[in-house]
Amino acid sequence: MSLQKDDVEKIAHLARLSLNEADIPAYADNLTNILNLVDQMNAVDTTDISPMAHPFNESQRLREDEVTETNQREQLQQNSPATEKGLFLVPKVIE
Repeated sequence: MSLQKDDVEKIAHLARLSLNEADIPAYADNLTNILNLVDQMNAVDTTDISPMAHPFNESQRLREDEVTETNQREQLQQNSPATEKGLFLVPKVIE
């Protein structure tokens, strides 16, 4: 697939980008190379390959879910202009 000048201009318009006329051929070449690479990757047969969450296929190190800090809610809410039942009260912004 080869992109032409008008294709690059349409893409730039959709992306809300302004391009210099002199740069358009370089953008067309670069975008064409990217699309060719995507075509090559799509051509690879991946039917017997299972998806991986990590490229090294390692398990995630987990830690125990335990509380490591003390509850400081009252102390932190002392600087707030308005609180109620442990919650910060803020002005209404949506009518």
